[in-house]
Amino acid sequence: MASDLPVGISAPPLPAPFKHLPAEPVTRIRPPSFWETVDLAELWAHREVLYFLVWRDLKVRYKQTIIGAAWVVLQPIVITVIFTIFLGKLIKVPSDGVPYPIFAYTALLVWTFLSNAILSSSYSIVTNAQIITRVYFPRLLIPAAAVAVRLVDLIIGSLLLLALMIYYHVPLTWNILMLPLFVLQISALALAVGIWGAALNVRYRDVGTVLPIVLQVWMFVSPIVYSSSIVPARSRLLYSLNPLAGIISGFRASLFNLSFDWSSIIISAVITLPLLVLSIDVFRRMEASFADEV
Repeated sequence: MASDLPVGISAPPLPAPFKHLPAEPVTRIRPPSFWETVDLAELWAHREVLYFLVWRDLKVRYKQTIIGAAWVVLQPIVITVIFTIFLGKLIKVPSDGVPYPIFAYTALLVWTFLSNAILSSSYSIVTNAQIITRVYFPRLLIPAAAVAVRLVDLIIGSLLLLALMIYYHVPLTWNILMLPLFVLQISALALAVGIWGAALNVRYRDVGTVLPIVLQVWMFVSPIVYSSSIVPARSRLLYSLNPLAGIISGFRASLFNLSFDWSSIIISAVITLPLLVLSIDVFRRMEASFADEV
């Protein structure tokens, strides 16, 4: 680097503490990698915050309701009845040999969890603005708590599903052992989309307006009220790029002793896991500005 001193005048010698500095810098500032961005030890140290957020949301939701947790199953039940009348009875949509009401309710229960988890987690940072601006904790716990609350709803709704299986004489088989895998997969998908939506919704409030429309479209391009078997074979691979297709088919196969569509399930996992990694990375890079923008 050129010196700004006049010609013939040399720079003064460095003070003694600086004489042994290396020629190359010791510390280099660079963007953190993903594993450096996600501090698992910090998340574990703040696990009680996650418990508090989940407990708070559950208490607020059911504190002043008349029928309490029954609201969890009311939405999928009403939609199931409507689709059973128009699609199951009138149009007679194929249901892989499973009674259509329980066929539809299973997928609608999964979809209700996914859509509600995505919406609540996407709005979670904005709705918790007062907490974010006053105290520090890993912000990632906020959308994670929103998904965990909806997971409780999924468990409650599964009790009615079990009752429907008994009513329609649908026996449980060894396929049921695969069910926790698909619960974990749908939770990961909800968390991935919800985290991404939460980060973007802080900066771009249009996300909160567009997201319900996107979810409505996503519902009808997924095998929720119909079976994926009606999709033409030539379009099956393209259709499997929807991660929800493999997850819902896995839920039905686990509960109704159907054959697993492993290609669709594997494609769903291959898409969901990188999406979760990428969404966490985007969230952690944007969270430094949450307190200013929220």
